[in-house]
Amino acid sequence: MNTFTLKWIALLLMVIDHIGLYFTDAPSWFRLLGRGSYPLFLFCMVWGYHYTHSRKIYLIRLYLMSIFMAGFRYLIDSRFPTQDGYGNHNIFVSLFIVGVLISTVELFLKDRKKGALLLLLIFGVQLFYYSVPVFNRMNGDFHTSFVPNLALNEYGFAFVVLGVLMYFLKEKKDLLTAAYVIFCINQFSSEMLMDGTCYQSFMILALPLMLRYNGEKGPGMKYFFYIFYPAHTFALFYLANFVCTR
Repeated sequence: MNTFTLKWIALLLMVIDHIGLYFTDAPSWFRLLGRGSYPLFLFCMVWGYHYTHSRKIYLIRLYLMSIFMAGFRYLIDSRFPTQDGYGNHNIFVSLFIVGVLISTVELFLKDRKKGALLLLLIFGVQLFYYSVPVFNRMNGDFHTSFVPNLALNEYGFAFVVLGVLMYFLKEKKDLLTAAYVIFCINQFSSEMLMDGTCYQSFMILALPLMLRYNGEKGPGMKYFFYIFYPAHTFALFYLANFVCTR
């Protein structure tokens, strides 16, 4: 199973998940199936980051898309106001942070001085985030798109760590399996303590698909996801709030 196939499975699961998000009458298992989408995208991202010809361009693309999604959300909520809003759809921030941290760890392992400087820079960005007064008056999900916050991003820091682990364990299937299962167990325990649900732990369903990855890329779809992601979320949002409610 190549990354092309994995991305299409992740894409399908994402659409199912967002149908469950926007349409209140959708079966509850739509959201459960959707839990496998982001881990699969994360898995494909770390392999893409490994093979890419230019990590700089890769990161710039993710960062610019995160800014676009922030502006897109603001535009949709302004032009099409609803009670619940369009929602926060910006996995690009999380993927960008994962890429930055992967490069930071690798640099630190090769050159501790340069790695330490990059770690200081990351800390400086976090400090800047909390030092600018205007950020305290803005939506957190919005301004972390411009100044990435390690703790404040879609799915949170735990999934950033998961992405970094995936990268360094991607060729060690046994260790990857153990780490991923432990992560899912922790998600189960955390959710049960929080509100008695266990939705996110269903991401375990993505593991068998990851383990079937054959190391091949398959047909390219570099820019398709960047277009499809905002397009399908807006389409579902609009249908649920302005078409199907009439």
